[in-house]
Amino acid sequence: MPFAAAPKPPGVRLRKERILVEFPENLLKRADDAARRLDKNRSELIRTAVERMLDEMEKKQFELELAAAYTANAPMSQEIMDEFVQLDREGF
Repeated sequence: MPFAAAPKPPGVRLRKERILVEFPENLLKRADDAARRLDKNRSELIRTAVERMLDEMEKKQFELELAAAYTANAPMSQEIMDEFVQLDREGF
């Protein structure tokens, strides 16, 4: 599940900066076609795509950190599990 962007407080306008992005002609045509189909303008399409990519990168980094934490805690988890093996065998 992708992370949602933090909502902006009511009545607050986010400052936008104008940038220059160069696209190969065929990619720009595809982007414009997609924007039209999605009823967005070119800028909205590009912002959405960049935001999704950054969200995915952040999610992937979080998952890597979570996996590392599970791995680091595996010996302790095994010790705790071993302490309760006998109880599990007794049906508790």
